[in-house]
Amino acid sequence: MGATREAWATAPGHVTGLFLPATDSRDPRGRGSRGGGVVLDAGARAVARWTPSVRPRLRVVDGSGRPLPISREVAERLRGGRRGALEVVLTHDLPVGQGFGMSAAGALATALAVGRLFGIPRSRAIETAHLADLFGGGGLGGVAAILGGGIEFRLRPGIPPWGEIVHRPWTGPVWIGWSGRPMPSPRALADRSLRRRIERAARELPALLQDRDPARLFAASERFTDRLGLAGSALSRKIARLRRAGAWTMQTMFGHGWLAVPPTDRVDRELQKLLHEEGGEARRLRCAARGPRASRSSLSPAARPRARGPASGFPGRPVEA
Repeated sequence: MGATREAWATAPGHVTGLFLPATDSRDPRGRGSRGGGVVLDAGARAVARWTPSVRPRLRVVDGSGRPLPISREVAERLRGGRRGALEVVLTHDLPVGQGFGMSAAGALATALAVGRLFGIPRSRAIETAHLADLFGGGGLGGVAAILGGGIEFRLRPGIPPWGEIVHRPWTGPVWIGWSGRPMPSPRALADRSLRRRIERAARELPALLQDRDPARLFAASERFTDRLGLAGSALSRKIARLRRAGAWTMQTMFGHGWLAVPPTDRVDRELQKLLHEEGGEARRLRCAARGPRASRSSLSPAARPRARGPASGFPGRPVEA
């Protein structure tokens, strides 16, 4: 029996502004969606530990005690027939099921951490995360979107080289918030009438993907939110107030959350004041500067990349990640 080995990985979160499902490719690595969104500097962290032993054991957990079927599927597939105890401890910075890409971030962080333990090529780890997220009901193209930072445009569905994603930098802050119960993506996307509404609402997508301008993405995402009409009355009122303050604001796809992008420092201050007065769950973030990363270094707990912990809301002091 050998010594325990450890590896860690982080992956950013993501908010889709608008999208069009693309699931007809014969190769599932080329399935997902075309669209655009924002890669967040809050996401998921995985610490994977492997102890060789006679009896195989697999444990994938986070602090909430909820089941993590997508990340577990990733770990199980990458472990293969190896004998030993594999444990993956996941930390999500943002709520799962609210449109912040946490299932994709958790799957990718798990894949990269376990891949580092076993010397598995990064490309195979990414494929495994994409397929588990796709078939496990996490979303359409979330793993592909977070392979880089900034503002992303998915020109072709799927992970590279099947898919094609272009990233553009965005240095300003972004605000996110949420309320209500999670909205499972598979249940929503199984509705044929909703798929038709998505197709109509995303009619600006071809021109946007050719232009690839972040400001145009934010404006088009606002119109996509309004045309789709999934926000509900409370969230719609919140979005309207944030827009009146001067921010580009859209619903997260899919979730009872929102993303607001202030175009100026003045609008950023207005948002901070408004959100402090209203209370509720809100957080000020930045776009991620880069995509996921991983290491098999023997780091002490103090040296590992830290999760941001539970997202703090208002009233109280605003949190800037």
